[in-house]
Amino acid sequence: MHASSTSPFSSPSSSSPSVASTASPFAAAASVRTAQLAFHDVTKRYADHVVLDGVSFAVKPGEKVGVVGDNGSGKSTLLKLMSGRLAADNGEVTVRAPGGTGYLAQALELPPQATVQDAVDLALADLRDLEVRMRRAEADLGRRDVEAGLDGALAVYADLVERYEARGGYAAEARVDSALHGLGLPTLARGRRLGTLSGGERSRLALAATLASQPELLLLDEPTNDLDDQAVSWLEEHLRAHRGTVVAVTHDRVFLERLTATVLEVGSGTVSRYGDGYDGYLAAKEAERRRRLREYEEWRAELARNRRLVESQVARLNGIPRKLPFAVFGHGAFRSRGRGHGAMGRIRNAKARLERLTDDPVAPPAAPLVFTARIATAAGQEKTPGEVPTPSCQVAAEVLGLHVGGRLRLPALHLGAAQRLLVTGPNGAGKSTLLRVLAGELRPDSGSVRVPGRVGHLRQEGTPWAPDLTVLQAFAQGRAGTEDEHAQSLLSLGLFGPAELRLRVGELSYGQRRRIELARLVVEPVDLLLLDEPTNHLSPALVEELERALADYRGAVVVVTHDRRMRSRFTGSHLALRDGRVAHFREGDRS
Repeated sequence: MHASSTSPFSSPSSSSPSVASTASPFAAAASVRTAQLAFHDVTKRYADHVVLDGVSFAVKPGEKVGVVGDNGSGKSTLLKLMSGRLAADNGEVTVRAPGGTGYLAQALELPPQATVQDAVDLALADLRDLEVRMRRAEADLGRRDVEAGLDGALAVYADLVERYEARGGYAAEARVDSALHGLGLPTLARGRRLGTLSGGERSRLALAATLASQPELLLLDEPTNDLDDQAVSWLEEHLRAHRGTVVAVTHDRVFLERLTATVLEVGSGTVSRYGDGYDGYLAAKEAERRRRLREYEEWRAELARNRRLVESQVARLNGIPRKLPFAVFGHGAFRSRGRGHGAMGRIRNAKARLERLTDDPVAPPAAPLVFTARIATAAGQEKTPGEVPTPSCQVAAEVLGLHVGGRLRLPALHLGAAQRLLVTGPNGAGKSTLLRVLAGELRPDSGSVRVPGRVGHLRQEGTPWAPDLTVLQAFAQGRAGTEDEHAQSLLSLGLFGPAELRLRVGELSYGQRRRIELARLVVEPVDLLLLDEPTNHLSPALVEELERALADYRGAVVVVTHDRRMRSRFTGSHLALRDGRVAHFREGDRS
């Protein structure tokens, strides 16, 4: 069964979705009866790429669920299967939502000439349908008498009214206005063309209309995108008060922590379920890492033990003469004796175990991400990361009288050799421009910029790799070393699996290309790290690792980010930009 869906992106679909996760068909059937969403052995592929491979899980009525994973892992596909926009290739998807389903995609798929009211009407389509049927039922009542089945017509009308009132149909338009106000669009005219709205305004309109439909089941794909802190807080409060079920794809760790009780992690064709909220998810991921490390160490120990056993038995066998005197057995003459007596059998058994162990190796857990610093003196000499820099290299960056067209004016900026700087501001404030100037990629119109050391720059837009390069080739580009050395270095970071190294860049999602950039950054020692929205398109677990790595980094860091958790944990200086000028500056620790 699949309930009707409300969406400002595409028309409702009648295909099925939902929940079930058990090995037994009897248990699966029981799970479907008690679940609102049930996936049972569901597979979905695009061409020859398998996105979901036999996944099963369940979501109960009223659950608040966060869906996490790297870009391209299949999160949006999962949500589309739930909403009925996509059909599974194999398996069963079930959705039970008699109170309606609301689906928010990442982009508002209406033409530019459509109006704000068109987007609202599409989101409220099932309520509009109920209202039309109510009016028809009213008209039908006026044409009937008792003998012609008035009782039946009254029952139909009463049922429609009850369903309409349960969905809050009479207050839907007021809820649209309230949601638009809460999301920062209080004066948006209903007749305005969508083509005149910014991307962020379109996203907020779509979210407001979807929430106003007040469905039993809400499916939201990155609902916090393009929202400021005030709007996100309003959204979190609204969703906490929602009496139905919420399934939200998100990279926002604060949102996950405040709202969700269950986390579904999508990756490598699987869907893993974690309870106890975001903290429970992080604890479970750490427990998984410890378990993998223990299994890897046990595998290595068993491998070494069997190798030692083979070596010792071979040495023992070599020490046995090919013939022994019969006197050993109470006789005087020599007699041939098999040298395999005991030792050969143990050697065969140990070699067989070695073969099994090497044929089925246990992969080590990924090494934690670590940033390293190359502290350079003014004379160009280097000091090791543990040494205290000399006074001549106390400056990581220094800016005076900076002017870049109409994009940025900065009177002065001084960064110590291990200083942290957080740069914030709305889109177009000049944040990325500042990073490009510090990286030497953009020449200012006036002013001086001094950056004496090596710079690592993680750009928001990424590097335009040639589409036919493999992941490994892109990672190794411009770096010394053999292919095997590069592969070992990349695999040790845990950002890619062995099979992914052969993928072409043109086949990758933005998040996967982002991981190539991150991998190149963490293996090259630098003095100054410039990070432009570093958490974009990365899974929460990887972002947590990135933050731990940054905490241990000894060089200077400049971070541009909208990530609320990263901003709340930041302990350095803070530069706020607006319209290319300094709106606020707070001095932090200077090293």
